[in-house]
Amino acid sequence: MTTTTSRTPDAGPTIVQAEAVTKTFTTPDGRELPVLDAISLQVGEGEIVALLGKSGSGKSTLLRCLAGLIAPSAGTVSYRGTPLTATNPGVAMVFQSFALLPWLTVQQNVELSLQARGVPEDLRRERALKAIDLIGLDGFEGAYPKELSGGMRQRVGVARALVVEPDALFMDEPFSALDVLTAENLRREIVGLWEGHEAPVRSMLLVTHNIEEAVLLADRILVLSSNPGRIKAELTVGLPRPRDRRSPQFEALVDTVYGILTGREEAAEAAAAAAQVPAVAAAAPRPTATPLAVPLPEVSVGGLAGLLEILAARGGEDGLAEISDELSFEIDDLLPLVDAAVLLGLARTQGPRITLTEQGREFAAADILTSKQLFARYAAQRAPLVRAIIQALAATEGHKLREGFFLDLLRRRFTGDEAHRQLDIAIDWGRYGELFDYDADDGVLSLEPGAEAAL
Repeated sequence: MTTTTSRTPDAGPTIVQAEAVTKTFTTPDGRELPVLDAISLQVGEGEIVALLGKSGSGKSTLLRCLAGLIAPSAGTVSYRGTPLTATNPGVAMVFQSFALLPWLTVQQNVELSLQARGVPEDLRRERALKAIDLIGLDGFEGAYPKELSGGMRQRVGVARALVVEPDALFMDEPFSALDVLTAENLRREIVGLWEGHEAPVRSMLLVTHNIEEAVLLADRILVLSSNPGRIKAELTVGLPRPRDRRSPQFEALVDTVYGILTGREEAAEAAAAAAQVPAVAAAAPRPTATPLAVPLPEVSVGGLAGLLEILAARGGEDGLAEISDELSFEIDDLLPLVDAAVLLGLARTQGPRITLTEQGREFAAADILTSKQLFARYAAQRAPLVRAIIQALAATEGHKLREGFFLDLLRRRFTGDEAHRQLDIAIDWGRYGELFDYDADDGVLSLEPGAEAAL
């Protein structure tokens, strides 16, 4: 059963609605790759909604389904009650990559969407200049993209979207390619236009992986789980604008979202299954800890060790927000490290806090040789892909296999690029633990002597 998410209490009529939207892609070898699973949501007039999730949650795919750029495999997307059969006529998009045509001036880039809609030249010029002035680029109408900074180029992208006066402005990670100060300034200006009713839009939908960005901008946050993407939680942000990052209410909401992203029951159960220990209070059967069900977090062993050493220096426990502030990193940059620590049984999370386990304390305090031995044991027993590689190599004559064998298996669940990334991570972990080696010239993995003892 699917549940349509509620809207902000004072939101007006529904502009865009998804009902049980599922999207499955087909890999080059004909296998199905589920990306979205039965997602239902509404976006109404007068609200900013954020789609927040980790890599693999399908948030950008969902945005494109809602914009009518790609069709869902199942379910429906509607614009003001009418199911879409083509691109969404009420939506304009701002992309992460700016997507400007380098041979056109700022004004010509902004006019493009009006030209495509058949707007007369004089009216195109008038509306383009108004949008350029609105977004703070007055005086740069004749400049080319190569003459502009990244922040200015993104402003052109925003002006190009606003010039068509859409019902809904869709933004796909619009600030992630900008430096911190430029991104903060552009966020503030967009919110100012929204609050001052200067932006000619009735709603906004933002895709982001940045938790603080979602809390700063949105009236409502939809948190997506990963592989495939599902709506895991919905939060209403009842804070007045402008929002103060240091206010207790803001920090509490950020902590709540941290807890949702880091305290997933299904991840805890999968990690417990991988570690061959019972999951606490598991009401349903535990998921099988296979390489396809429990992908490896994209982290290096050095990065993981660094997180554990920082935690050990802080007494073995701290809040993720406090660690990220201390290191001047976004919390989202820490999440893969946290996932890896939990998967290997070196740490556990409770809400927004992370605590070293006894194994984690031992690993953080160990010398290099001992830490390699400990890591080998934990990776062989608790990282499903590392364990599968060891078992497959041990079962073959000569204890060698070509990488294609593992890539073919991984492509049953992942895209080609994701399959390669998963194998690269496993090779990095396996080499560090001296479990197996990899010959890049021949693409062959080979078992190291004694590796089976770590299982």
